[in-house]
Amino acid sequence: MPLRDTAFSTEFRSQLDLLMRLRRDVRRFRSDPVDEAALARCLATFALAPSVGLSQPWRILRIETDAARDAALKNFQDSNTDALAGYSGARAKLYSQLKLSGMQEAPVQLAIYCDDDTTQGHGLGAHSMPEMRRYSVACAITLFWLRLRAEGLGLGWVSVLDPARLNRDLEVPQGWHLIGYFCLGHPEAVSETPELEQKGWERRRAALPIEIR
Repeated sequence: MPLRDTAFSTEFRSQLDLLMRLRRDVRRFRSDPVDEAALARCLATFALAPSVGLSQPWRILRIETDAARDAALKNFQDSNTDALAGYSGARAKLYSQLKLSGMQEAPVQLAIYCDDDTTQGHGLGAHSMPEMRRYSVACAITLFWLRLRAEGLGLGWVSVLDPARLNRDLEVPQGWHLIGYFCLGHPEAVSETPELEQKGWERRRAALPIEIR
């Protein structure tokens, strides 16, 4: 059936709003395995994502071997120790109590890269702003994240990592830039409130400040 523009119902818009509110950065996962068919449906959203010049620069590695997972986990642990050293007093104590990765529990783990050297798209839109390729990967991840939530799955974005070290451990091509390391699985719980807000690390702003120029 050919696609056609349509006016979405109030119910659909309400459900979309709920989906976005329930999209949380998950760090606590159940041990249940992830259904491979559901994961495939979620990964298919990358083909629908926008990308500068239609370059589709995302490169996805599924981290499965014990050696690769152990290397990524040790990377996180060392980076987390370094990050903790950058805080002091009450903030350091609070940081030490945060759970910042689900790498020891998540059944599925992905490292997602941007191929900065891709020739697809012939450089359109990236000559003056080459970082647009990386933004494109981030956009695709957002769609992937929402689809995961719609399938009852959660995603955790691990940013406390040394990218250069991970690149060496995973032996990725030189032109690949790490966008993120991701943990996927069934969340222990569902909440509209970010865990960092629940723990008192930061408060979400209620409204987006917009300036007029």
